[in-house]
Amino acid sequence: MKLVILDRDGVINHDSDLYIKSPDEWKPIPGSIDAIARLTQWGYRVVVATNQSGIGRGLFVMDTLNAIHDKMMRAVAQAGGRIDAVFFCPHTNADNCHCRKPKPGMLEEIAVRYNAALEGVPAIGDSLRDLEAAAAVGAQPILVLTGKGKKTRTEAGVPAGTLVFADLAAAAAHLAS
Repeated sequence: MKLVILDRDGVINHDSDLYIKSPDEWKPIPGSIDAIARLTQWGYRVVVATNQSGIGRGLFVMDTLNAIHDKMMRAVAQAGGRIDAVFFCPHTNADNCHCRKPKPGMLEEIAVRYNAALEGVPAIGDSLRDLEAAAAVGAQPILVLTGKGKKTRTEAGVPAGTLVFADLAAAAAHLAS
């Protein structure tokens, strides 16, 4: 089984410092939906792993998060692709949970659910915490320069061996080669 793990905000859709709090605020980054469709067509199981502290902060409720993810999954399906699952952490930093990236709990849960070793599995994100979580489980960290990616590229602590691409479409094209 070929598996790819994607962060959501800043990778698939435009991010906001004020959080994505409704389906209307969820706007795909150009090319990201088609990139997911291509990954699906190339035999990848696409899984999203996303921190969603807006729930823990009381900015939106589970029904709203589900509606946002429904919109995302419908857009991908209309392009001929599929997101197999969405894993999320609803906690804030103050909760000090094991599932909030950069901790590896969410990715470890993906490994259990799919009965898969994550060694070398592409994990695509735009923030240092995405890359750190990937490295912690032996996945291949991939940085995209959308969202917070350009800033992240200049930060200390980017894991050695991190691949860098302009956006999800470019990262997907690399995975197909």
